[in-house]
Amino acid sequence: MFEKIDLSKKLGKKEYGEIVPTLRKRLAELQRESQKLKIPSLIIFEGWEASGKGELINDLILPLDTRGFDVYEIRDPGTEEIQRPFFWRFWIKTPPKGKIAVFSHSWYHRTLVEKNSELRGSDSSPINEINYFERELFDDGYLIVKFFLHISKSEQKKRFEELEKDASTAWMVTGRSWQSHRKYEKYQGAIETLIEKTDTSAAPWIIVEAQDRRFAEVKVLAKTIEAFERIISTASMPKVCDVMEPLEYRIKGIDSSMLDKADLSKAYSKKEYEKRLDKLHDAVRKAQFKAYDKKIATVALFEGWDSAGKGGAIKRLAQCMDPRGYTVVPVGAPNDIEKAHNYLWRFWVRFPAAGHFTIFDRSWYGRTLVERVEKFCKRKDWERAYNEINEMEEQLVSNGTVLVKFWLHIDKDEQLKRFEARKNDPDKSWKITDEDWRNRDNWDQYKDAVNEMLYRTSTTYAPWTIVEANDKNYARIKVLKTVVNAMKKNFE
Repeated sequence: MFEKIDLSKKLGKKEYGEIVPTLRKRLAELQRESQKLKIPSLIIFEGWEASGKGELINDLILPLDTRGFDVYEIRDPGTEEIQRPFFWRFWIKTPPKGKIAVFSHSWYHRTLVEKNSELRGSDSSPINEINYFERELFDDGYLIVKFFLHISKSEQKKRFEELEKDASTAWMVTGRSWQSHRKYEKYQGAIETLIEKTDTSAAPWIIVEAQDRRFAEVKVLAKTIEAFERIISTASMPKVCDVMEPLEYRIKGIDSSMLDKADLSKAYSKKEYEKRLDKLHDAVRKAQFKAYDKKIATVALFEGWDSAGKGGAIKRLAQCMDPRGYTVVPVGAPNDIEKAHNYLWRFWVRFPAAGHFTIFDRSWYGRTLVERVEKFCKRKDWERAYNEINEMEEQLVSNGTVLVKFWLHIDKDEQLKRFEARKNDPDKSWKITDEDWRNRDNWDQYKDAVNEMLYRTSTTYAPWTIVEANDKNYARIKVLKTVVNAMKKNFE
């Protein structure tokens, strides 16, 4: 690949002076238009050390409104970043709608050099994660522009020597810089492999011949303009009807149901419940301390029917743990800041650090449940969410996080009984809302959504646990036992 790139390309001073003002003006116009259309954008600069990333980023942002972009310099992860899944530090930097995030180095930094300067271009696991991440943002309407700045080995050596001559820039060239320079050919092979495997229609690479500064600047500006014009023209097109919703043909027994297999008669007496509860509380407490010592993060998420007992199960799980080591995240409708980001953003920012425990009271599965049934999102959005969720959970588990997923299941008669009890109890009447009754009217639609969710997202690495919850005592014990067993498995 690189041997076919013509690094002799140059741009004269006169031609440069004629072209650049027009390019800068056009880029500023496109930024304003993308803000109007609420298009979020990521512009990534990767390249050889001393290839001019800082200068070219400055050239790119010079014509832009400073209120509309952020620039991030990505280096080796800090203490907080090491303790979380790798993509956490990039998810929290994804821009809201209408803003631009510019990255000097990015998620590609790890794949090549972060882990003890190993050459990891052929490692498929991080490459898959990169493609998942970029495709998900693209599908959600993000513009992704990726530049790789290419210079020759001799040019890199020349620039290193020039930097070292100046006392104000000598610090930029380190022993690691020269070490990577000596391995230039090996790095080139790894970089070519990485570019080939991550050059996708969602996020194609643009190789910039960066030997000549003026040529590189013009190419970066021109290619950025092309990318903005392309996405703006698409976003500005008159919207035709979304994929038609299929007609509902309901034939009893035609669809398989994981929920129907649950034995809701399972129950514990009060005496048996209390006996088991004490032992399991002790086991949870010990598992929490061991996980903290071994720096293993744990995520437990709770979904289920309204009044299925999620709150009670969460309370019995949390009450036996050290409060300094766990967080309960109640998930409701997204606020304005959360709506301005990809729907998974608000969950990524809450994932626990190594050794900590996070409990989600409802979760990212809202997209495949309430958002699907109530039509808060388009069909294409909830349909693609299954794969997006599976990919996110795979990253969590691959990073060493214990992930436990509960669906608390009750039947329709038991739900009605609990609704009536809440309505008639002054201390609990606040728990029942008009929305709960409306959701009950849509029971069959929700059941279809739940069954599809369980089928499509119960994976080998993140299986669902269906909790038979007609009896609250049984449900609470099963939750505690499942959490303990999942944590212990990771201690082995």
